[in-house]
Amino acid sequence: MEIDQNEMETGRLLFAQNCEFLISAAAFDQLPDSDLPEIAFAGRSNVGKSSLLNALTGRKNLARTSNTPGRTQQVNFFDLGGRMMLTDLPGYGYARASKSVVDQWTRLIKSYLRGRVQLRRVCLLIDSRHGLKSTDREAMDLMDEAAVAYQIILTKCDKIKPAELENLLAKTNTEISKHVAAHPEILVTSSFRSKGIEEMRAALATLANSTSK
Repeated sequence: MEIDQNEMETGRLLFAQNCEFLISAAAFDQLPDSDLPEIAFAGRSNVGKSSLLNALTGRKNLARTSNTPGRTQQVNFFDLGGRMMLTDLPGYGYARASKSVVDQWTRLIKSYLRGRVQLRRVCLLIDSRHGLKSTDREAMDLMDEAAVAYQIILTKCDKIKPAELENLLAKTNTEISKHVAAHPEILVTSSFRSKGIEEMRAALATLANSTSK
């Protein structure tokens, strides 16, 4: 992904803004009233959403990280300098969660995706070690149906070999080409190595002033 220095600087400046936790919402009617452009982060439990949010904002503890998958059970909202809203969606695919909890998460996510008009993009995080799973494909189908733009973000890329990563990129590119709402460009990241973080900041900064999905 080639990004010029001006785009990099725009991204750096945006994510250098103070980022503060705003609210956790367990139901659609608890979502904050805001007209800021919104970027959501979704993915399987333990895919690295909290670590990526912390890396993007340069904060160690903005979003909690945990060795226990499924800890985030609500939609968490973060205000990025009054310029953009970042939302951390509940992780999916956690087998130990009760059916009632999973159903509640599903209803909340569906309501959020379909009813949040200021939502500009969903960053769909995929663990590089595992690639797309059935639950990821279900999420992609849901966003296609809701006409919500989403972009695949490969996480933990430091944990696989370069040849394996290239193969994964090729396979994932082929698969997302069949999805109408999928952004054509895949971002490769490692929160631990800070790989791809600047590029992701630059990509998301282009949405800060956008007026549609």
